[in-house]
Amino acid sequence: MRVIAGQYRGRILKSPADTRTRPTSDRLRETLFNVLAPQIDNSTRFLDLCAGTGAIGIEAISRGAGFSTFVDKSRRACALIEDNLEYLSIPEDETEIICLPAETFVGRKYDLGWDIAYFDPPYDLDYSTVLFEFGSENSPLLNDNGVLVVEHHSKMPMPDAVGFIRRWRILKQGDSSLSFFERN
Repeated sequence: MRVIAGQYRGRILKSPADTRTRPTSDRLRETLFNVLAPQIDNSTRFLDLCAGTGAIGIEAISRGAGFSTFVDKSRRACALIEDNLEYLSIPEDETEIICLPAETFVGRKYDLGWDIAYFDPPYDLDYSTVLFEFGSENSPLLNDNGVLVVEHHSKMPMPDAVGFIRRWRILKQGDSSLSFFERN
């Protein structure tokens, strides 16, 4: 797995030895960031939920995001993200790693929200809790004009709206789809 574009372009990231992590393909990551590119600058706060190797959040930093939060329930995944950040010499003040399940993380209160959130859980996980938290009326998770992107299996139906978020775009690529949500 490599960083596709930006400051760290072409750098190879460490991947887990097991097959439990399903990394987002280079092609799908490139498609994702082609859509998100106009929204990324040095003030962008990026949230990588179910981060795995951290490739999505690292790609965001490589392309100019000012800060990335990496969330994964696996201590091994969090250690791998730490290794990848150290390998690339990404400054610590541009990142944070939180070892929690996504469902627990989104249920907490935060002083600062995120401009872009990317949620890529195992395809067999129930997405509803996380979508509900992002869609709740007073959710602190997304900043004004923030975007939630959910990666899911193309055969898995995703709602067009949940509370105060609505899907405005869906991209399909092979077995994977990206659903883009914004606040109403």
